[in-house]
Order: sequence, then C-alpha cells, then structure tokens
Amino acid sequence: MTNIKIQLTEDVQKAIRSGAPVVALESTIISHGMPYPQNYEMALAVESEVRKNGAIPATIAIVNGLPRAGLSETEIESFAKKATQITKVSRRDIPIVMAQNKDGATTVASTMIIAERAGISIFATGGIGGVHRGAETTMDISADLEELAQTNVAVISSGAKSILDIALTLEYLETKGVPVLGYQTAELPAFYTRESGFKVDSRVDSAAEVASILHAKWSMGLKGGVVIANPVPQKYSLDFKEMELVIANALQEMKHLGIKGKDSTPYLLGKVKELTAGKSLETNIQLVLNNARVAAQIAVKFAEQGRLK
Repeated sequence: MTNIKIQLTEDVQKAIRSGAPVVALESTIISHGMPYPQNYEMALAVESEVRKNGAIPATIAIVNGLPRAGLSETEIESFAKKATQITKVSRRDIPIVMAQNKDGATTVASTMIIAERAGISIFATGGIGGVHRGAETTMDISADLEELAQTNVAVISSGAKSILDIALTLEYLETKGVPVLGYQTAELPAFYTRESGFKVDSRVDSAAEVASILHAKWSMGLKGGVVIANPVPQKYSLDFKEMELVIANALQEMKHLGIKGKDSTPYLLGKVKELTAGKSLETNIQLVLNNARVAAQIAVKFAEQGRLK
C-alpha cells in the first residue's frame, strides 16, 4: 500500500528541505479550546510569534481527509468559525476522518504523529493531556501520554492541564521513559498556574540546553518525545489553591451530568472559564503565546546544532 504523504504548505516544505527551524502547532485548540473570534485571533498571533522568533509555523490539521502541516489564514478562520463542528482527532480517529474525507482538528497525540511524518521535531501547545482524576476507576488516560512514549517530537507546553491528576500523569511518563524538563523552573507548572507541588526530572535554563538534550536522546535511538514544561508568565498566572477549588466544582458538576471520554476536557475547560469569570481564557491565550515563543527559540537552536553534527 502506498503511504499517504503529508500535505505541506510551500514555506513549510522549503524550511523542512533546507533544515530550517519549524514549529508544529495543533488545531484542536482552535476549534475546541476557545470561542470565536478569540480562537482565530490567538491562532494568527501564535503563528506570528513563531515567525518573530526565527522559525516557520506549521499548524497541523486534516483537511478534506488529507493530513496537513501548514494552513492558510482562510483555513484557520474556517476551523475557528466551525469550532466544535470540526471532528476532534486523536490517533484512533485519524483513519476514520481521512477515509470519510472530513476535516479534523488534531490533538497533541495526532499533531505529534503528523509532525513526525512531516519531519518536524518541535511542537508548541497549551497543555498536554494526561491521567484524569478518578482514572483508577474510569481508566480515562489521554492518548497524548502513549504518543509521547513512542513518537519523536518534543512538546513545549505549560505542563499538564490542571484538571488532571498530575501525580499519576508524571508517574505514567516516568514509566514510559519520557523526560519532563522544566524550562527555567524546577517545579512542574499546572497549566493555569506556575506551580503544582511536583518536581520535574530536570531544570533547563536555555533553548540551547533543551536542543542538546533532544539531539542526545534521539541520536542514541531512544524512541519517544520530551515534555518541556514552560510556566505561564507570572502576570497571567492564576492562584493554585483557588484553581483547585474551581476544578473540584467543575468535576463534581461534570460527574453529575454524566460527561465522559473525549467530551470531558472541552467541558471542563469551558466550566473553568465560566467559574473564573473569563480569567482562565486570557491565561490560556498568554500561555500558548509564551509556549510558541520558547518553542521557536528551541527549534532555532535544534536546527543550528543539527547542522554542526
């Protein structure tokens, strides 16, 4: 069977061929993570931030059944306006959406898959998925974690989403041999907040240091990704204890409504936004911009070091 090629925009294709720095970006955050027009404005701002820091942005999605690395502004706006009408695509959903010639918004897991096949090693997102609270009975564990264990893409995020069981998420990543690096921090950020009470595997203080770790890992043939946990800027960080109370209330309501599986994260993020009077949305936007900035800087150093080898 002939392998389906990833469709690349001209600038992404040129950058990959020349070994220039490229940063993958997910599309679920556009269609399912924020309301319109904030989602559209955020997506364009994130791409702009990547370019300002010396790399080429490649927003990942499935369009008319074809996996894509790089979207036009018109396509980004379409995803933003259609929002949750767009199918949310993780690993298991890719063949279904492709075979049915549908549009698909990629999660962390599916973005990693398409990015790796396109030849992109650096990926910026908001927060990774993980082990959900109560997973000891529900077995609700994000496919993001399994993808991190097997796909060679570095993920720059503001840690694990604070709606998750962070302790169990870290245990899972340790079991799978996925390094968790704290970017200029020794503590794992919890998405909306700069703290979680849990330590990372190692603190890294520069993009060059991260790049050298990535080259060392993959040159040894050690399969899988790396989590680079980048805290939200202090100005936009929400209070950790206040957020724990908000999340507990949101989880209680979600359980009462019987919401489960892939619908749980969008519901919880929306409920958190409601309970924080919209403050969480601004925090979400700012942490994504910050992650894009750092990811571009890492991509630049990763490309430079690659040329020296």
